[in-house]
Amino acid sequence: MSGIASRYGSRWFGGGLIAAIILCVAALLRAAGLDVTSALEALLRGSLGSWYAIGSGTLVRATPLILTGLAVAIAFRAGVFNVGAEGQFLVGAAGGTAIALTFSSLPSLVLVPGILLAGAIVGGFWAWIAAMLRARFHVLEVISTIMLNFIAAYVVSYLVRGPLQEPTHIYPQTAAIIEAARLPRFAATTRLHLGFAIAAAACLVSWWTLRYTAGGFRLRAVGANPHAARSAGQIDVERVATRAFLISGALAGVAGAIEVCGVTYALYENISPGYGYTAIAVALLARLNAAGVIGTGILFGALEAGATAMQRDAGVPSVVVLVVEAGIILALVAADRARSLFVVTDR
Repeated sequence: MSGIASRYGSRWFGGGLIAAIILCVAALLRAAGLDVTSALEALLRGSLGSWYAIGSGTLVRATPLILTGLAVAIAFRAGVFNVGAEGQFLVGAAGGTAIALTFSSLPSLVLVPGILLAGAIVGGFWAWIAAMLRARFHVLEVISTIMLNFIAAYVVSYLVRGPLQEPTHIYPQTAAIIEAARLPRFAATTRLHLGFAIAAAACLVSWWTLRYTAGGFRLRAVGANPHAARSAGQIDVERVATRAFLISGALAGVAGAIEVCGVTYALYENISPGYGYTAIAVALLARLNAAGVIGTGILFGALEAGATAMQRDAGVPSVVVLVVEAGIILALVAADRARSLFVVTDR
């Protein structure tokens, strides 16, 4: 999968990509017999039409996508096919919520970092399970992480209907976390919170680490060719891959914790609309570039924010955008495969 990161020209990922997405949406709407003009207007208005739409819609939706996209990108760069960011996001949200509810007497400067740390630890542990199965029993991480996604969803369901359910035991959710456990917002008129800055900073730090440090070089070498990294570079391939797996899970877990203390303020079933799965498209479109994930995360955040407005204002099902996202992933994989076949044939 890391080969995808270097096999596409930059022009396709700029304005051409946005134009292609709009054309895909228009084609799907026309095929369904829907009003293309009003639907696209609602899509753009709901995502980019005003500062409120950008700050309270697009960038808020982009925050978990950036972090989970970064998680996927780091794992894929190391040759680890972690498709379990969804489950790691969910358990990170659960871990962060448990800390917020249990230690509510702590000051905000201690409580909020504790929530994020708990999300990282629990998310990393969830990834460690798959990493251990991969290292000791040679279980494909694609299979184990997908299975762990389902288990994580059931764990959250159990918690919000059992130990962490709100005091009245009426709703399948936890009690709201206190004000001190919530991330500060950039302004009173926007829902944009500090989590966006944390996500962007994590991407930039990861980009610098991968590009300029020995550890980053080892990770890239293992992802590019593990056999050469082991024989020529004397790199402990399994150790590097496991560390990448754990870092990936920790980032996805932090994304879940940020969603709780920045947006929802409570844990409930279906807290994630599929952030961990969309993260695969976010990472692939960024060509597994940690800094590029910021841009592609914002792009997909705009799509999801616009989809909500499209359904509300134009009566168009929001699943149209999900179809487009899935199509992007399939197109990237197909293009990569076609190019590989072309190179082999040309030789």
